[in-house]
Amino acid sequence: MPYALPLIVALVAYTLSGTLLMAAENGGEQDPNQQLSQIQQAIAEQKSAIEAKNKERARLEQQLKQDDLAVAGIARAINDTAKDYQQTQKKLNELAKQKTELTRQKARQEELLAHQLRTVYSTGHHDYLKLLLNQEQTTKVQRTLSYYQYINDARIQEIERFQSTLSSLLQITTEHQEHSNKLLALQQTQKQQQLTLQENKQKRKQTLTALKSQLLSNQQQLAKLEAEEANLVQALKELEKLVKAETSLNGLGQLKRKLSWPVKGKILHSFGSKKQGYLKWKGVLLSAPIGRQVQTIHNGTVLFSDWLKGYGLVTVVDHGNGYMSLYGHNQTLLKNVGDRVETGEVIALVGQSGGQNSPGLYFEVRHRGQAKNPKLWCR
Repeated sequence: MPYALPLIVALVAYTLSGTLLMAAENGGEQDPNQQLSQIQQAIAEQKSAIEAKNKERARLEQQLKQDDLAVAGIARAINDTAKDYQQTQKKLNELAKQKTELTRQKARQEELLAHQLRTVYSTGHHDYLKLLLNQEQTTKVQRTLSYYQYINDARIQEIERFQSTLSSLLQITTEHQEHSNKLLALQQTQKQQQLTLQENKQKRKQTLTALKSQLLSNQQQLAKLEAEEANLVQALKELEKLVKAETSLNGLGQLKRKLSWPVKGKILHSFGSKKQGYLKWKGVLLSAPIGRQVQTIHNGTVLFSDWLKGYGLVTVVDHGNGYMSLYGHNQTLLKNVGDRVETGEVIALVGQSGGQNSPGLYFEVRHRGQAKNPKLWCR
């Protein structure tokens, strides 16, 4: 019960003052033991109510995680389907061009074959057997036979090419039809995925509404944020232990003011600005629409790719020499732990996971575990 103690103390004080006031009004006739029993009963009831409320909140937070992961899964599937759709469309366009060229080639070959047949016919109605038996003009006969043979060989070659063209055209036509069918199937898949995504988003919205209905006091909200930040710091410490030095990763030390922001958007919360109580923002919150591509600021290796309480779906990239960048509140994550990423490579899509009311990207830069102002690197 991380938020229970301050509330219990306040409630006990309120109950005790009320009980004592009642006793004073009754002339102090109430037995002190009875007063103590009433106070203990009130404390027990308040503890029980707070425990039940905390359990319900924990259940809702776990449900929010499941909802975020469900949205992430279908969003990643939609992203993969979109890529497949683009590749299929590109292949379909290539096949269409090949089909057009083969059709033109077929027409040219048909015309050439027809021309060859007309040429043979126009040479005269010679009886091939008479030519062979003609002994008077042997030279002319030999020349004519050679010409016939040449025409015949050319015709055979052209027929073979024509048959090859027909075969290729048939293959391309079949492949074109297959990709057309695949494109239609992908369109149907996209429609179904969009419906599923909307259903998951609606479910997440209901969970978030239930969470928001359980209002926290300022002190409870501070305790919640403290716990989430401590959880993040601990996770990053564990990740640092797993980092293996790579000579190809040189960190961000020489790249100040040279990197691009992971997304284009207005900074809603700046590094170092007040968050809650004494807590300050350890990174920046960038406003961006859902689904916008999140790009890594520099090359590195993915160390973390999962859901983290308070930060939603998070990717952490190791850049070497103790430098890390963190990208939170994503809709879906497109890279897995161990993946090597290059500068500007898409690693996630903007979302509002982790209980955010509006979409955006939470972005941090850390060096040896210490949060640094991202503005020192990004411009």
